[in-house]
Amino acid sequence: MRKIGQFGLVAVALVALSGPSFAAGDATKGKAAFAKCGICHQVGPGAKTVVGPELNGIVGRKAASVADYASMYSPGMKKLGADGFVWTEENLDKWTADPKAMIPDSPMSLAFPGIPDAGERADVIAYLKTFPGP
Repeated sequence: MRKIGQFGLVAVALVALSGPSFAAGDATKGKAAFAKCGICHQVGPGAKTVVGPELNGIVGRKAASVADYASMYSPGMKKLGADGFVWTEENLDKWTADPKAMIPDSPMSLAFPGIPDAGERADVIAYLKTFPGP
């Protein structure tokens, strides 16, 4: 058997650690946690755009792409969409952690302080994933 040198060990460690860093959440817990989001957003059959856009299919969707909310998006959100930004689980995690850090002029960043607990954010995202888009 061949010995792995110091640089080989570093390479193996980097490969092992470079996988996705987003933790899986619990959709059941996320349903309860979503209540704070539900003030402005809807999900599920019959979800409508209200204060904020409906969130069915949000995971994997391009930013600022809900047609019946187009005129309501902030300039910062419109720029993200124009730049091709996609709501991956990681991007949703960053957004829900601190909306103001991503887009200071967004209505959400002005009204919603974020969800500081990483586990709770993961749960909300797991819940959102249960609602695919059209």
